[in-house]
Amino acid sequence: MLTDKAIRALKPLDKPYKATDGLGLYLLVQPTGSRLWRFKYRHGGKEGVESLGAYPDVSLALARQKRDELRRLRANGVDLAAHRRAAKKAKVDAATNSLQVIADEWFAIRSPVLAPKYAIKIIELLRRDIYPWLGSRPINDVSPPDMLAVLRRIEERGAVETARRALGNLSDVFQYAIATGRALSDPCRDLRGALSPRVKRHLSAITDPKKIPDLLTRIHGYHGTLVVRCALRLAPLVFVRPGELRTAKWADIDLDAAEWRFTASKTKQPHLVPLSTQAVAILRELQPLTGRREYVFPGERSPLRPMSENTVNVALRSLDVPKEEMSGHGFRAMARTVLDEVLKVPAHLIEAQLAHSVRDANGRAYNRTTHIEDRRVMMQQWADYLDALRDPKVVLIQNAARAT
Repeated sequence: MLTDKAIRALKPLDKPYKATDGLGLYLLVQPTGSRLWRFKYRHGGKEGVESLGAYPDVSLALARQKRDELRRLRANGVDLAAHRRAAKKAKVDAATNSLQVIADEWFAIRSPVLAPKYAIKIIELLRRDIYPWLGSRPINDVSPPDMLAVLRRIEERGAVETARRALGNLSDVFQYAIATGRALSDPCRDLRGALSPRVKRHLSAITDPKKIPDLLTRIHGYHGTLVVRCALRLAPLVFVRPGELRTAKWADIDLDAAEWRFTASKTKQPHLVPLSTQAVAILRELQPLTGRREYVFPGERSPLRPMSENTVNVALRSLDVPKEEMSGHGFRAMARTVLDEVLKVPAHLIEAQLAHSVRDANGRAYNRTTHIEDRRVMMQQWADYLDALRDPKVVLIQNAARAT
């Protein structure tokens, strides 16, 4: 029988040779100096050999343990060669059916129809929060407790919404695995009530008419670049989503018709914004500077790209408007509240102008291209109201000019 001391003393020769330990186990010493464990056996009258690894990675004790396991299999009539092939296939199947492999497949199919920024968020979430713990696991071996442990880890760092998004993304992955025949069920279904409840957060907005004049005065006193100044002044007049404002394109705006047409970012439906005379005046002021470019509000670093998504919020902060009080998105809530409660505009006109899904009393969806004239009147009424709040004299002058 071999000992560790005897193994270390084995020297390579010009040809391979065996150093026997017993019961079919031996070391094959190669001319290169490598020492390889082998187990020799007979099956059906033929000699077979199984590789058990290399010394010292596989110690003498471990090699003997592997030999004994193979001897037990042989005693039960197992064909060791067939067993080895089946184990190798199972390992390959486990790798190709791992959660990460299937999730990557799902993402490759899904990502082309997603907004680029959203697609990046999904793949980063998977790589950061899911793959390190579950990625290598065969997808059918992932249980609800396994999933919950990973999601709890996300929640513990305070990212409750991220945990909920992860659950939704993983459910989509499992549904894809079921559809492609590689999973039997979706463990995410059993976790719907197990996560921390969603905390509803309202984006800050000034909706009290008494506070709006000070906000508008601050905005009109902004002394930054013309691009940012115009964006800041236009935001309350059109009350579109911040992303729609910053990515506005001159090709979508008809100043003569006083209309801005684009695809709403949320609903992916055509949307029309009637432009008040005040909004047209702001855009005409900006047109000589950026009118030859694609974007109405180009970025400072690269005029070929729209301005940053934080530009309007940063401008508000520079005017000492606290983030807890007002945000770029808050102009929508301000318009929705005041148009309804103060100016008494019909709700369906407000909702249509906000590019929300609007239905009538019979459940039929309003067409966003209808009620244009009513909405045009509403948008002018809104602009005049804001001017009156900021400076009543401005509206008197505007009304006199329109009368002449």
